[in-house]
Amino acid sequence: MPDIEAPDTSEPKGAKYILTCLGIGLLAGLLSGLFGVGGGTVIVPLLVLVLAYNQRLAAGTSLAAIIPIASVGVISYAIHGSVAWIPGLILAAGAVVGAQIGTWLLPRVPLAALRWSFIGFLVVVIVSLFIVVPSRDAGLPLNAFTIAGLVVLGVATGTVAGLIGVGGGIVVVPALMLLFGTSDLIAKGTSLLMMIPTAISGTVGNLRRGNVDLLAAALIGIAACTTTALGAWLATVVDPFWGNVLFATFLTFIAVQLGVRTVRERRA
Repeated sequence: MPDIEAPDTSEPKGAKYILTCLGIGLLAGLLSGLFGVGGGTVIVPLLVLVLAYNQRLAAGTSLAAIIPIASVGVISYAIHGSVAWIPGLILAAGAVVGAQIGTWLLPRVPLAALRWSFIGFLVVVIVSLFIVVPSRDAGLPLNAFTIAGLVVLGVATGTVAGLIGVGGGIVVVPALMLLFGTSDLIAKGTSLLMMIPTAISGTVGNLRRGNVDLLAAALIGIAACTTTALGAWLATVVDPFWGNVLFATFLTFIAVQLGVRTVRERRA
């Protein structure tokens, strides 16, 4: 399906444009802080549906907006001691490599098959979240096994992001909780840390290709910064079980969204 033409970014922006960007930012920031995700799963579809951005411009703008969102999120979680700094940087390094693998594989693998496989992965995660409830006291100690596992997870996360454009937090947060036994708070704070260098790297490339609306990214990012800390605070006061329920609900929304998009594109 051809991309919808994006609005002319050289024209003066009206009230609808500004209010829409601010509203998207407020929602994205809250979800980012609460679930440890970048917010791209909210930003991209709303930019496409409400402001008629094409997919590339929406994705590039979202990635730029994630830089301040994730930065504020990391600070908010760090205040509570819920960021594993070195593991987060290991994940980021792996994700940068994985993103290149994903973009290389993208034209070689059927997109529909990739999306349905990822939806299947989300279903498994959703079910697991009701079985395994993380302990708030669990950390993320580093040893040879966990370092190797983090590298593999980072590469896998970057590959998935490069293939289907889904933010890394959706993969990293449940993986850290379910596979590494990490507390939900440390998983979220570390996920946000991983996103910062990854988003910066991607934004540099998108700027060179003209796939970023800097004004929209700034408006969304600034608005999101006002609610990200609130989301992070809510994550600390919500019981881990109910935190899992909320995260499972969010993942269900993402899975349904991907499924509907895949079916529509196949029919078109």
